[in-house]
Amino acid sequence: MPRMTTDEIRRRVDRFPRVELTHLPTPFRKLENLTAALGGPSIYVKRDDLTGLAFGGNKSRKLEFIVRDMLDKRADVVITWASLQSNWCMQTAAAARKFGLKPILVLFRTSDLDPGYDGNLLLDYILEADIRVREAPGGKVVKSGQAMGVLEEVAAEVRAHGLKPYLVPVGGSLPRGDMEKPLGAVSYVNAFAEMMTQAESAGVRVDAVIHSTGSGGTQAGLAVGAKALSDHCRVVGISVSDPKGPFSQDVMEIARATDEALGLGLDFGPEDTIVNDEYIRNGYGVVDREVAEVIRFVFEREGIVLDPVYTAKAAVGMIDLIKKGYFRKTDNVVFFHTGGTPALFPYRDRIVDFLAKK
Repeated sequence: MPRMTTDEIRRRVDRFPRVELTHLPTPFRKLENLTAALGGPSIYVKRDDLTGLAFGGNKSRKLEFIVRDMLDKRADVVITWASLQSNWCMQTAAAARKFGLKPILVLFRTSDLDPGYDGNLLLDYILEADIRVREAPGGKVVKSGQAMGVLEEVAAEVRAHGLKPYLVPVGGSLPRGDMEKPLGAVSYVNAFAEMMTQAESAGVRVDAVIHSTGSGGTQAGLAVGAKALSDHCRVVGISVSDPKGPFSQDVMEIARATDEALGLGLDFGPEDTIVNDEYIRNGYGVVDREVAEVIRFVFEREGIVLDPVYTAKAAVGMIDLIKKGYFRKTDNVVFFHTGGTPALFPYRDRIVDFLAKK
């Protein structure tokens, strides 16, 4: 039996103050054409690409809590980092500007992608974010250990000008820098409860949730929500960067911190973390034919646009797992669309090349 009700989860989440950035609830509906094309299971989508801030995405939910923490700590400047075309950084910059904070973005170039103003980087520029580009090893998300030295240098520079910085980790995931609680993951416990309410209203029993996972906060929150609210729902994270061994540990660390922050007492363990790393292929942010073709496949059938770095890889994984029989034909599977669509455009040449050479 589920351990808690959705109302109980919401009451726990509401203990954490937040600002208003999102249009909730985001849509939940069945993907009839995709379900028919794949022959089952029944596929649903949770449209967190329509959260409302900038171009939408999962980061908006997280930033409602994180920005409130910034304001409560009287920060003047927010400093964060990620890859060159990071949706997280763009969303953070947009939220910061909305509440009068200056955004400084340390963007690590982890591929040979052109650093010109396109996609999220163009939006960063329009927002007048202070953009600092750094080189980094290719094919992986830049983690705290790699980034914190650079971030501390930037923070020291900010303090020297008499301002108060707030350092927030990539994706708003692991409690690091000035974010002392797993606020990003808390928001996704709430998102899971929102989805369950919608599913129950539609008479749908959710058997699995599948999504792209990069820094771990979204997966940790969804997994905690599943453990609290369902006795059967699996949360499957399709890794876009890191192998499942060490990355599963990151997710579990965030999940345990989230469980503690909400006072749920769930005893979250390794069995509650499902990370699939088979679809990383050639590395983080590397577009291949599979990615290009799944973007077209989903767009033509459902009018839904995927991005090439995160959600397209999750769709590749979902479709392949369906073909391999990972899900039962009678299952109801929810694809959590986490946004990131501005990153589609900097990859346009590669996508067109793959699609043209059928």
